[in-house]
Amino acid sequence: MKSSRQDKTEGKLHEVKGSIKEIAGKVTRNRKLERKGKREKKAGKLQEKVGQVKKVLGK
Repeated sequence: MKSSRQDKTEGKLHEVKGSIKEIAGKVTRNRKLERKGKREKKAGKLQEKVGQVKKVLGK
């Protein structure tokens, strides 16, 4: 099981990667890349929240 810190770090990384993909998709008018970026960004935020919950629960 991942630690809360690891979940938060990986979540933040996915958020950043998602933002980059989203911007690249907008600039190149590549809607598929833009959607992928948005999904990855949302997944990163969710993973970050999981890390926060683990920290509160002490796991």
